[in-house]
Amino acid sequence: MYEAKGNLKWIGETQTFPSGFTKREFVVTTQHDKYPQDLKFEVVKDKCPLLDGYDVGTAVTVSFDIRGNEYNGKYFVNLSCWKLQGEGANDFAPKGERRPQSNGAKPSHRAPTSEPSAEELRNESNFDDDDIPF
Repeated sequence: MYEAKGNLKWIGETQTFPSGFTKREFVVTTQHDKYPQDLKFEVVKDKCPLLDGYDVGTAVTVSFDIRGNEYNGKYFVNLSCWKLQGEGANDFAPKGERRPQSNGAKPSHRAPTSEPSAEELRNESNFDDDDIPF
């Protein structure tokens, strides 16, 4: 897992390929070095619409993986974004989950693979005893 912080410089349109594969690219300008760096990231498949909520110039934190592959004797490296968090902690969750409402309301539903909330973890009525299960 890698992370980069900076400002959105460019957001591309969603590209659809004949195979049905979709991707969307965006560029983030980082400021942590002496010279600013423009890093191109991509999101794929159902994550393409996640960039719709952002504007150029927005400060973001990008969590990403580095992907490399060979095609016809040439080597390619992609920075594959899996989480994008904007200024003010407006993070975009994978499809099937909803962002918290700005008015403090709880999301209307939770994805089955999401982690339990703090309230659910504190609920001790789910356990018959406090012994370790092994």
